[in-house]
Amino acid sequence: MYRQQKVALILTAYNEERLIRPTLESVPEIIDRVYVVDDASQDETRQIVLDYAQRDPRIELLVHEENQGVGQVIITGYLRSARDDYDITVVAGGDHQMPLDQVEDLIDPIVDGRADYTKGNRFLMPNEGLDDMPPLRFFGNALISILTKMASGYYKIFDVVDGYTAISKRALHLVDWNRAWKGYGYPMDFLVRLNTYGFIVKDVPRRAIYIEGERQSQIHGGHYALTVAPMLVRDFFWRLFTKYLVRDFHPLFFFYMLGLILLPMGFGFGLFLVYQQWSGAGVSGPRSVVCALMILMGVQFQLFAMLYDMQESEKGYLP
Repeated sequence: MYRQQKVALILTAYNEERLIRPTLESVPEIIDRVYVVDDASQDETRQIVLDYAQRDPRIELLVHEENQGVGQVIITGYLRSARDDYDITVVAGGDHQMPLDQVEDLIDPIVDGRADYTKGNRFLMPNEGLDDMPPLRFFGNALISILTKMASGYYKIFDVVDGYTAISKRALHLVDWNRAWKGYGYPMDFLVRLNTYGFIVKDVPRRAIYIEGERQSQIHGGHYALTVAPMLVRDFFWRLFTKYLVRDFHPLFFFYMLGLILLPMGFGFGLFLVYQQWSGAGVSGPRSVVCALMILMGVQFQLFAMLYDMQESEKGYLP
């Protein structure tokens, strides 16, 4: 227990026989329950966890008989923690690459009432191992974080792929996790769903840990991008419709729509005018003015929508 709050820890595990031991050994005393969710591992992960559970009654093994993806692993843990009525639920990997000694930093904002969901941000501690991040992974992380800002409405967060998180009981019980994304890309989808209900999300600085000789990521860049990008587009429109038309009303929905319509129309019309000029047909002044106005108005609508969206995302829970 931590500051009168019951804390559960979900450890995701898939073929982690080499690193699940040190991960379990590093679980701090403030954790009341440890759910190790095994996603149909083919190695000795399951047996190692069972052996540790004999010595530590806090440990409970949850098993997927078929591999269902890391998102479903976390959802399985979430549903069990909600059933057992824990106040805060922390998620970490079973690969010993998330600093469990920093768990208090992660849950303090929730205990203090300053956040409903916290997540690690390795970019806030650049001298703690981040320099070891491969350049391609660094670029991919930055790009997906920028896209997620717009899709989720949380414009002040970064390092969205980091899976070291904590969630409050209120948020855990309200979100419909059965509709959430099940595979890689789940952190971004979770953020979209949290924003739709108006929950406050905070970044917490955490050390980046990369163990030499161990896999750093199971994500394959091209396939990941092709999967996550359409999900973010879908989530973006779902969030706008659900949050600003169904659950509440805000004109920023129409600002976004007008911006998304005028910008491509303006650029498309501009390309047509360039083609006409290049082909010798010439371009009239009024046409050029209309094109410029469409682009400028599209940019303005988009910026106003983003500003209002950012303000709404900082207000807090929508009852």
